[in-house]
Amino acid sequence: MSKAPEADTAAPDADKEAARTEGGNGKAATPRAKRGRVRRLADGGPLRTVALALAFAALCSAVWAGLSWYGAAHDDTLEYAATRDEVRSAGEQAVQNLNTLDHRKVDAGLDSWEESTTGELRGQLKKGRKEFEKQIRAAKTVTSARILSSAVAELDERAGRAGVLVAVRTTVKAPKEKPATKQTRMRGELTRTEDGWKLSALAQVPVGYSATAPDERG
Repeated sequence: MSKAPEADTAAPDADKEAARTEGGNGKAATPRAKRGRVRRLADGGPLRTVALALAFAALCSAVWAGLSWYGAAHDDTLEYAATRDEVRSAGEQAVQNLNTLDHRKVDAGLDSWEESTTGELRGQLKKGRKEFEKQIRAAKTVTSARILSSAVAELDERAGRAGVLVAVRTTVKAPKEKPATKQTRMRGELTRTEDGWKLSALAQVPVGYSATAPDERG
C-alpha cells in the first residue's frame, strides 16, 4: 500500500523573511503592516536625513557663492576708495611739481607744470611761460618742495571733479643768500582727463603755517 506524500512543513523563504521583519513572532506581515513600513521609509530614516542634509548644504553653498560674487561685483565702496587714493596721489604730485623749479633746468620744470595741469590753469601757465622763464633764469633760483600732508576734501566720480588740501614746505635758494623756507597749505581742484587726474585750479589757503612748524610726516 503506497504512502501518502508527506506535507511540506518548511516555510517558504518569503514567509520566513516576513516573520523576521515582524519581530520574530512567526506571523507573516499583513498588508497594513507593509504599508506602514513603506510610509516610515518615505517619511524619514537615516538615509533620507543624510540626503536632506547634503542637499541643504549644497543649497547654502550655492547661495553663499552667489551672494559673494554679487557683492564683489557691486562693491562701490572699494572702487570709491581706490579712486580717492588715486586723486590724493595725483594731487600731491601736481602740487609738488608746481612748487619745484630749478633755473638750470627751467624747460624741464615748466614742462612738468603743464603736464600736471589742465583747463584754465594750464592755459595761464602756457601764456606766461616765456616771461616766467626769463625771470627765473635771471634770478638763478632753485625751488624745491616737500609734501607734509594731504587729504581729499571732495570727490565727484560721476562729474570727474575732486578737491584736495595739501600742506607743502618749499625751500628757495638764491645765489649769495640763505635758503628761505616756507610752509603753506594749498587747495587744489582736480579734473579727470584721458591721462588721469590733473590740477585745474590751485590756491593758497589762509592758514597760519610757519617755517618752524613740525614736519607732519616725520
